[in-house]
Amino acid sequence: MPDSPTGRFWLPAQPGNPELVAFLEMLEEGVLLVDAARAVHYGNPAAAALAHGLGADPDDPDNPESLLALLPDAVCALPGPERWSGDVRVERAARVLAVRRYPWVIDGRPAHLLLLRDVTEARHRQDELRRRHGELQQAYARLASAQEQLLQQEKMASIGQLAAGIAHEINNPIGYVHSNLVSLRDYTSGLLELIHAYEHALAPRLDESTLAAISGVRARIDFDFVSTDLPELINESREGLERVRRIVQDLKDFSHAGREAGWRRVDLHKGLESTLNIVWNDLKYKARVARQFGDLPLVECHPGEINQVFMNLLLNASHAIGERGTITLASGHDAGRDEVWISVRDSGAGIAAEALPRLFDPFFTTKPVGTGTGLGLSISYGIVKKHGGRIEAANAPEGGAVFTVVLPVHQPLRVGE
Repeated sequence: MPDSPTGRFWLPAQPGNPELVAFLEMLEEGVLLVDAARAVHYGNPAAAALAHGLGADPDDPDNPESLLALLPDAVCALPGPERWSGDVRVERAARVLAVRRYPWVIDGRPAHLLLLRDVTEARHRQDELRRRHGELQQAYARLASAQEQLLQQEKMASIGQLAAGIAHEINNPIGYVHSNLVSLRDYTSGLLELIHAYEHALAPRLDESTLAAISGVRARIDFDFVSTDLPELINESREGLERVRRIVQDLKDFSHAGREAGWRRVDLHKGLESTLNIVWNDLKYKARVARQFGDLPLVECHPGEINQVFMNLLLNASHAIGERGTITLASGHDAGRDEVWISVRDSGAGIAAEALPRLFDPFFTTKPVGTGTGLGLSISYGIVKKHGGRIEAANAPEGGAVFTVVLPVHQPLRVGE
């Protein structure tokens, strides 16, 4: 094949329209005119330069077939006069070509006009942009999650402060009502004792009409019943106030989230029981609570935050139960690893296999639309991770789901604390 000093392919035949040839030779895209036998009828200078750049046949670099040989057969296969475009990877040169194919006719036979452009760098830039866009999306999702967690924690702190204030205000009247009931119980006991003493002392000295009148009054007020029921009423009232006092104390314990400074060594069982009392109104109509507690050492933590984790797990367990079921609370201590664990198991339907890997993702929820934010478990995961622990979810062999919180007994020394 003769030399080609201009850099264009030397071809036995070219399109017959000189103006078209002049136009094609000005294009920056490589142009090949190919028939059904993969014979090249025309190639412009850009195609020649592309062949050189891709390392086409070094013994015959101006041969357009050397460029065509780098392309898959499907690019110019016939029949198939339809238009087509796509990227083709040239493995040998590790380059990417953008190829556009148009139907053509040569001597009445179908052919293809191919436009080729090296887009390797552009595709690399696009891949890099996609990668960075993905990183930005992930960063935005993390930022949004962190913002939601901060809002949630701020909300919990505000609720905690409000609850602590209300608890303080409730404690004052509870204190004096409880004191008054104790005094009333003592007074009533003394009065009843005095009445019985009078009765025994005066009965033999009273005439029958007086005794009959007293008996009438006694029957009318049902004195025998009142004398036994009155102490019981006072005792029940005291027990009710004790229950309110315990709830108020539990509310105060629970409301420490975001308020205590530093880390404290606490009894996790006490925190779990306090939290259970707080959410008991949501649980009592759906589940009974079984306890399988082991011996736990005091654990160094932020108790309010850990109580928030317990609250989320208890409420989720309640929501997982249909009509009526059981929530089983268990705990244990791994002295070898210096860890403790607390698990919350429900008797619900369990967790779907496809949902298990995503349970702790922000905004993921298995609850109906409008009934869950998808942040409870994500926030719990962040709190437990902050404490150097882990939270695990699984389907229990006995049925239902089980969530296990594992925490170190001691926290590493922190600068500034």
